[in-house]
Amino acid sequence: MFDRQLENIKDRNTIRVGATFEVPQSRYYGEYGGVYVAETLVPALIELEQGLLHIVPDEEFQNEYRRLLRDYVGRPTPLFHARRLSKELGVEVYLKREDLNHTGAHKILNALGQTLLAKKLGKTRIIAETGAGQHGVATATCCALLGLECTIYMGADDVERQRVNVERMKMLGATVVPVKSGTRTLKDAINEALRDWTTNVRTTHYVLGTVFGPYPFPQLVRTFVSTIGFEAKAQFTEAFGGLPDVVVACVGGGSNAIGIFSAFLEDDVELVGVEAGGLGIETGKHAARFQTGKVGVFQGTKSYVLQDEFGNTLDTYSVAPGLDYPSVGPEHAFLHDTGRVRYTYVTDTSAVSAFRMLAKLEGILPALESSHALAYVIENAAELKGKSVLINLSGRGDKDLSIVISYDGESKKHHGGMRNA
Repeated sequence: MFDRQLENIKDRNTIRVGATFEVPQSRYYGEYGGVYVAETLVPALIELEQGLLHIVPDEEFQNEYRRLLRDYVGRPTPLFHARRLSKELGVEVYLKREDLNHTGAHKILNALGQTLLAKKLGKTRIIAETGAGQHGVATATCCALLGLECTIYMGADDVERQRVNVERMKMLGATVVPVKSGTRTLKDAINEALRDWTTNVRTTHYVLGTVFGPYPFPQLVRTFVSTIGFEAKAQFTEAFGGLPDVVVACVGGGSNAIGIFSAFLEDDVELVGVEAGGLGIETGKHAARFQTGKVGVFQGTKSYVLQDEFGNTLDTYSVAPGLDYPSVGPEHAFLHDTGRVRYTYVTDTSAVSAFRMLAKLEGILPALESSHALAYVIENAAELKGKSVLINLSGRGDKDLSIVISYDGESKKHHGGMRNA
């Protein structure tokens, strides 16, 4: 039904965003993506696509968005040469400092773009899901800025793990709804947000937080977070007259990874996505979708999903709430199958160790999500020796400090180590 209704929509080839880049417009990435939703959501998705095609590229929207990125968010974020870490590893490590954004993560790029678009579409209420709390805080912040009602769905276990971010969201005027169903984590929060959106679609926009869900969400989120990659590429080229040898990012839903990879997809640069290996692949307690996942339909889109032999979605686990998710954005599935991006994983123990190492050597507390990307570089330093490596430091780790402090490395066996997908 959705495909038929889209037949009359023209101008579907590309959209130009600002003066810097064009975004290919497609409902699918190879066999992945698409629209698998209840009919009640179809009109809202069509309205959203029209916004993506005609409002987002508009000069007035772009001027307002980029003014707020500069004056409110604090962009461009710096490119930082981590000299002490580089010396320790024998690898030239550069960090794209998304942790220095207002609200402390890359998530505000997407939240600001979607809330601005929602207001242009006449919506008065915003809902969102959050795992680590970073997307929830970013969305609540933008709603406060723009005067929009805000409700955030969050798994009950994540509410406990990220108590500080919950209080931040409430302080910003948002209503935080703990979700007690299922595994009480991110996937259950998304389910509840989709139910809310289905009921209140006329007045409400769902600010989905990553490059996932039914089209046009993967493309919409990609459009806003691509700023990361284009900034990093320009900064690296200006500073060093060339490109990095390797770009590394953690992968939960995949927004920060697509954000930085998108600018390098056509370049001779190795791209590495790092998933959550949790307690080790063999334990079943992980969120490494490309290791043991199978192709399936989940929460409105087709991608790799952790599932059993009957197609039931499996529970996931990660010390990093933002990576604790059973599926992955459809563009990542396509990039995995084509071999353009290599996907691997690290365990909780490795990520926590990387968190501590960066803190001691560079005075930076990285989010546990970003620590997975750092851990990959640390564990593969011998292989990467002499190369320049760009890591997307997607968020800051203040929110994770209590988890790291209480982490019992002795009881969490490092079973899995590293594997290439």
